[in-house]
Amino acid sequence: MFTYRKAYRPYISPWDPCPPLLVKTYETPPQLYMGFQPMGLPQFNSREALRRGTLWPALFAPYTNPYKDAKGGVCDDGGTPMDG
Repeated sequence: MFTYRKAYRPYISPWDPCPPLLVKTYETPPQLYMGFQPMGLPQFNSREALRRGTLWPALFAPYTNPYKDAKGGVCDDGGTPMDG
């Protein structure tokens, strides 16, 4: 399945003093996958474009926090929700 969020496994040093993140993620912007801007793309109205930060819906990609679970809690390093 295609997704703008990519993941990788970083090197974990045996001497790292902090608990490691086993998987790190990053997001790629939609314009990387659009070779050129085709004519006639739909546009947001001016108020919506200012709110979303782009004029074209095809270039809108909201940031989603990969460390939040569905209930809004923050996950610990292992990817499971923390208590509290």
